[in-house]
Formats: sequence, C-alpha cells, structure tokens
Amino acid sequence: MEYKSIIGVSGPLMVVDKVKNVCYNEVVEIETSTGERKTGQVLDAMLDKAVVQVFEGTSGLDTKNTKARFLGETMHIAVSQDMLGRIFDGAGRPRDKMPEIVPEDRLDINGYPMNPTAREFPREFIQTGISAIDCMNTLVRGQKLPIFSGAGLPHNELAAQIARQAKVLGKEEEFAVVFAAMGITAGESSFFRKDFERTGALERIVSFINLADDPTIERIITPRLALTTAEYLAFEKGMNVLVIMTDFTNYCEALREISSAREEVPGRRGYPGYLYTDLSMSYERAGRIRGKKGTITQIPILTMPGDDITHPIPDLTGYITEGQIVLSRQLHRKGIYPPIDVLPCLSRLMNQGIGPGKTREDHKDVSNQLYAAYAEGRDLRDLVAVVGEEALTERDQKFLEFAERFESEFTNQDPDEDRTIEETLSIGWDLLSVLPERDLKRVSPKWIEKYHPKNKKKEQ
Repeated sequence: MEYKSIIGVSGPLMVVDKVKNVCYNEVVEIETSTGERKTGQVLDAMLDKAVVQVFEGTSGLDTKNTKARFLGETMHIAVSQDMLGRIFDGAGRPRDKMPEIVPEDRLDINGYPMNPTAREFPREFIQTGISAIDCMNTLVRGQKLPIFSGAGLPHNELAAQIARQAKVLGKEEEFAVVFAAMGITAGESSFFRKDFERTGALERIVSFINLADDPTIERIITPRLALTTAEYLAFEKGMNVLVIMTDFTNYCEALREISSAREEVPGRRGYPGYLYTDLSMSYERAGRIRGKKGTITQIPILTMPGDDITHPIPDLTGYITEGQIVLSRQLHRKGIYPPIDVLPCLSRLMNQGIGPGKTREDHKDVSNQLYAAYAEGRDLRDLVAVVGEEALTERDQKFLEFAERFESEFTNQDPDEDRTIEETLSIGWDLLSVLPERDLKRVSPKWIEKYHPKNKKKEQ
C-alpha cells in the first residue's frame, strides 16, 4: 500500500495517517517530492496511524508530496560467506567500493529467540593474546564479556588487537570476527581498516561501520545487522564467531534521541525505560546451541560517561552479561597498554574454560594468587602515602615491588604482542617468585614444585 497522508515530521520520525494493517518493525519505502528514495521502519503502529523512523534522516521530506509504501515485512539482510573480508556501512550497504554480495539467504535482522533448553553451557577457551584477559579474566566461547572504557582510553586499539589475535586453540576450526562500529569518526574508521589490512586479519572479518556523521537512526540497526550475520556464519556455516561492537554508548544515545522524539516518559538520565530490554535483545544473541557446531561470543565495548561505572549503560550491561573488563585511566596515564585494571574485572565463566586440556592445570591457582598479591600491593601503596616506604616491613616491600612489576611486565605489553597462554603463565610465575614462598597460599604445593622458577633451575 502506498500513502501520501504524511501528517507530521519530527526529528528522525515521520507520522503517516489513514494506514491499514501496518505492523511493528515493518519496512517502509519513502519517496520524496524530488524523487529521492529513503528507507524507514515502523516504530509504532496504531489503529490508523504509523510512526516511521527514517534511516537516512528526514531532511527534504514534506507533508504534501512525500509517498510512503509499506512492504509488509520486517527488515532483512542478504547474507553469504562471501561477506568475510568485506566492509559495509551501518545499513548493510558496501562501503569498500566493491559490488553487492550475491546472497545465499535473506534473514530477519531481529533474529530468532534462542531456545533456553537448547543452549549449551560455554566451556572452551578463546586466546586473545592479552595476558590480563587470558590469565585473569578468561574469555570462553559463547560468552558475552563487555569492555568498560572511558573517553580517550585506547579501547579502539584493544578492540582491533582482539579482532586480529583471537583464536581457538587445539582444534582446526573455522574462526571469524564480525566487527560493528557505531558512531565512530572517519579517523577511527580509517584506523580499523588500515590495521586489519596491515595484519592480514581483514580476510576473516566482516565489518559494519556507522560513522558519526551518518544518520543517527542507522545506529539502531547496525548491531542487529552484525549479529544476524554472526548467527548465519555460526549456526548455518558452523564457524566460531567473535562479535566485537563499539561503541554501545553511541547506540544508547541513539535510542534516547528516538525516545525523546516520540515524547516517551524518560527513565534514568533520560534514557528510555526499555533500555534494559533493548540491550538484552542484543547481548542475549550470544551463545551456543546444542547440536550446532558454531558459536557466537560477544565483546561489546562501551565508554562510561564521566568514567562512572554506575551510569545506566554499564550498570544495566553488567546485569545482562557474564562479567566485565574495565580500563583504568590511572594505568593509561602511567603509559601501560592495555590499561586493564584487573581488580574490578570479572569473568563469571572463567573457571569453565580453564584447566587441564583447555589452558593449563595451574591456571586457576596462578590467577588467584596474582589477583590476591596485586590487591595487597595496591593497598600498600595507599599506606605508603601516609607512613612512607621506610615504615614498611621487608615482606610489605616485596608486595609493593610485585604490584609495580605486575603492571609493567604482566599487564603491559606491545599492541602487536600476541602472547600464548603458556607465555602468560610463565610471566605470572616469574612475578610470583618475587614473593616469599610461604606467602603463595593460593597455589597448590604440587604446582609450586612443578612450575616455580626456583625449582625449574634446580632441575636444570
């Protein structure tokens, strides 16, 4: 059905009157008085009116000569394995000046709910090559593990490093990365593209790039396009897919803009009351399905406004996901990359993905001891600020030294350094050798005997 009964335009929204049988999320083709064609989606359907969000913006629309045609279906994306190595914009159109793909299928971008009883528990280790993640906050296949960052912190560099280095160990299995960027600058887009091309990682990556000057409304569908592509590669093609999405704060700002244009009653800090539901619809598309070979693992990245971890976006994200990686401005000022502060970090599924046959038998004990010793060393820094370093005991000075070396040798690494889990655990044992053996209370004596550098030297 085609309508000319446009009765209002407000921000990215257009109201069409006298409509019949219109459904929520239905796709709309819009033709302006100059012949320009745009695409929209039904945001709200009433008895005889429809509110349409226009992806390309509402500039040039007038209420007299604009036509709206309702297509009777939700938005779909054409998918194919040929999407690997390609770069698309936030609406799924090629951005790399290459032709449209030849689709193998067309899928609804909203996906289909994963049957809870068909979900398989995540248990397999993904190696990112980053010690602070692999050892202390292990990523497991099928997990959703967000990165909480702040303005000016190197989350883009970290995202690019994870995208090019992530791998599944022990098995010859196909591994792909779906990368979605929302509201980034042209400079950031250029950085990601050049980095992927430089390292040869582009061949296994599908990129969806929504720039800051692209229509804001486009950011709403960018993660949905990425996750639908991931579902196709994982559950139809049997691939292990890592989905990296940055920056989810920009996505939430787009939601707030639409909510404001619709004059909805705002929730916390002006965000819509359905923010939790909307975020969960994206995050819960990660996982494993029993009987299916492929998996979807998510790393959403979001910048915390004012570095406030209690802000609604990181707060709600923490309720939905299985932990978080937190970047520290203090570590960044000290020149440490990646500036991951392991103390507030958490991977709730870590214990399922480590140990014999997955990483190494001593992994859990080493991680626990590193965490405890670093926490004690950090506490001693505060004490030194009050009483001075001279007042510390010899034992306290050892823990203070450990904290400094943990940051400079374990957390800190080159942006192109891809450490194996064996190398990471070896660095961890070297650091633990700084401490008196009697203080290694969280490590089993048999692992101390087998892996402690002192005992290894005796064997040699």
